[in-house]
Amino acid sequence: MERWTLREFEAAARARLDPAHYDYFAGGAGDEVTMRANEAAFGRLGLLPRVLRGVTKLETDVTLLGSHAAVPVLVAPTAFHRLADPEGERATARAAAAAETIMIVSMAATVAIEDVAAAAPEAELWFQLYVQPDLAFTERLVRRAESAGCKALVVTADSPVMGLRERDLRNGFDDLPAHLCCENLRDGDRVRPVVMSPEPSWEHLGLLREMTSLPIVLKGVTHPADARLALGHGVAAIMVSNHGGRQLDTVPATIELLPEIAAAVGGAVPVLLDGGVRRGTDVLKALALGAVAVAVGRPVLWGLAAGGERGVARVLGLLRAEVEHALTLCGCASVHELEPGMVRRPC
Repeated sequence: MERWTLREFEAAARARLDPAHYDYFAGGAGDEVTMRANEAAFGRLGLLPRVLRGVTKLETDVTLLGSHAAVPVLVAPTAFHRLADPEGERATARAAAAAETIMIVSMAATVAIEDVAAAAPEAELWFQLYVQPDLAFTERLVRRAESAGCKALVVTADSPVMGLRERDLRNGFDDLPAHLCCENLRDGDRVRPVVMSPEPSWEHLGLLREMTSLPIVLKGVTHPADARLALGHGVAAIMVSNHGGRQLDTVPATIELLPEIAAAVGGAVPVLLDGGVRRGTDVLKALALGAVAVAVGRPVLWGLAAGGERGVARVLGLLRAEVEHALTLCGCASVHELEPGMVRRPC
């Protein structure tokens, strides 16, 4: 495990997971065009390093919405961690805390947000939310996130309906095993389903603003016009995301969309990116093209399935080491020195 690449972690996870659970984590929507494109697009970009820059000390820290990350690689919100390891999100949070980075806890976690926070008191936690049609229940979720010490609310906007995930349909995977549930959705004596609804609108961002003083990150932005609208509705940050290729298939890769979104935002708020990051060089490309940080989802799950907390820690440590190595080779002393001219597209 100490010398594995992220792809080797995936192979180990696949060998250990129930095939239906592996497919749930690994799969995308439709023909999985977008899912594959997220990774492939990074490979089509080249890094153009600078030389003789006298790099003696590296700066990789970033501060986002009052949260600190020792490296600009966050843990993306992903559901059902206890399918990968009995400790589930507790293990992931402890590893994220040890790596000094931010974990975005999914609303569909298999460990309640309060228990995640208790398992890793030092962790920097944000909470991911699908706005539910029952706004009173949505507000109760927000209050729980606040009480647990979460420092931001990440609102996923790209899921008016569930994506057409054909692997899950073939496997008949439509619910968790009986001993697991989405613990954040406990409401009295019942567990509510996650409701994907086309009802949420820009007006709902205003309602959330009235509910909480937490900064709101809008996740799922792929169109520059929506980025500009988000600024007008008071979001604190934007995450360029196509849901890892799990929602609308054939949406372009996020790294291809990033420059236009960054230009539309114009530095008014931080821009984050998820989708397809598998190497430290991918992180540098995203930062050079306008992101302040990236978030990784599937690689964290591969680490969790392959080795529990230690596996997640190894995945995050590997990405940090690769970021530092690539940064040195690019002649940059800081992640803040990366710029668009250091990324080249093929002719």
